[in-house]
Amino acid sequence: MVKKKLKSAALTLYVSDIVFTAVSFYAAYLIRGQWFSTYESLFPFSEYAWLMPFIVPIWTAALYYSGGYRIGYKFSLTNETARMLGSSVAGVVALTAVIFLTKSIYFSRLFLIIFGAVNFAALVLGRALVRPLVHAWMRRPMNVKNAVVVGDSPQAVRMAELIKGHKALGLNFLGFISEGNAPETRGRVPVLGGISTIEEVIRRHVVDEVIFVVSREKAAGLEDVFLMLEDHGINARMALSVFPHMIAKVQIEEFEDTPLLTFTTLPTDEAALFMKRVIDVVLSFVFLVVGAPFIALIALIVKADSKGPVLFVQKRCGINGRPFSMYKFRSMYIDAEKRLPDVRGLNEMDGPVFKMKNDPRITRVGRALRKMSLDELPQLWNVLRGDMSIVGPRPPIAQEVARYERWQRRRLSMKPGLTCIWQVSGRNEIAFEDWMRLDLQYIDNWSLWLDFKILVKTIPAVMFGRGAR
Repeated sequence: MVKKKLKSAALTLYVSDIVFTAVSFYAAYLIRGQWFSTYESLFPFSEYAWLMPFIVPIWTAALYYSGGYRIGYKFSLTNETARMLGSSVAGVVALTAVIFLTKSIYFSRLFLIIFGAVNFAALVLGRALVRPLVHAWMRRPMNVKNAVVVGDSPQAVRMAELIKGHKALGLNFLGFISEGNAPETRGRVPVLGGISTIEEVIRRHVVDEVIFVVSREKAAGLEDVFLMLEDHGINARMALSVFPHMIAKVQIEEFEDTPLLTFTTLPTDEAALFMKRVIDVVLSFVFLVVGAPFIALIALIVKADSKGPVLFVQKRCGINGRPFSMYKFRSMYIDAEKRLPDVRGLNEMDGPVFKMKNDPRITRVGRALRKMSLDELPQLWNVLRGDMSIVGPRPPIAQEVARYERWQRRRLSMKPGLTCIWQVSGRNEIAFEDWMRLDLQYIDNWSLWLDFKILVKTIPAVMFGRGAR
């Protein structure tokens, strides 16, 4: 009901952010030239201006995926500051990569540091000034929509509370329409009438929105009411509580001219998912090319350490159980599968997975590779192919999936990854059910910003080998 208004508010903030970013870029140039003149002199500003076509999309992505344009009803300077800090850091890192890739060696590193600091301060200042103005604009009487809620259930009361709590978004709650016919009061909230008298209600009051929070059985007989509201030019909305215990998000879609009610627990931001795939391709390609000598060295060491192939290829379950061949550097002796029955009783993990700290089937080099997760490097090829992602739940084998409980299978609904929340939270020190819940938490709360935070936390987890076996 406020989607268009939210888009207008977000667009206003976006224009403000880009303007403040452009101003901070020029301000950083002046500060670097005036206050740090004892260092090497800068080139004319025109030599730096070519970066602006890169800065705009980089900062657009950084601000968007850090949640900078989720317009809430409460303005929190603390939350805004955290988002702006993350966006500035991510933007400067990406800008540094652009400069490196274009081999622009004349750029001052001090200038980039100053730009990051000034940009952060400018963005916070801009939000502190502009966001309250946006909320004030949304609360203007001419922008306020009057809404009534039809229903007698606790869900109807909750809907009314949500509307009252979102006044900053331009909503005004007038009262309830009872599913019965007798007007009554609900605490201090008026009941304006019943469904049979709803037309009288909208004639007595200025009503812009009618929100129905009724049972499925009741909704089936409301066609005439919807047609009447249509004739009056009043928006009618139905709260979708068809299956109240489901956690899936509900969406209305169309296939040709057929409306579809979609229930999904998956991320639905197609632009963000596309960006995730772009990042996967770029990072995996860069790491494979830049790390080729190191990968080749590991292959030679694996080959020299023990008999057998360099790579271990195993069938794993990908998205929704699709099988794919996952590649790893071989870290076990070639007869490891035959020796599994001998050590199965020594499993140190609960659930269907097998893990043990001092597995005798692991080679000397394999133990070192596993400690630093270097045996996973060939999976960059799986990422490049599209079987896996950089970040996502770890891919299980089919035998493990066969023993999953029903609620655990939902972790297969997102593409598996090289690293995940489990990987940075202790890995094998975590109980199996907690591991599964962490993966579901990742799916339910996924964003590019979450992927970025997991990637950052992966670095120390891999360096110190925390939880590795």
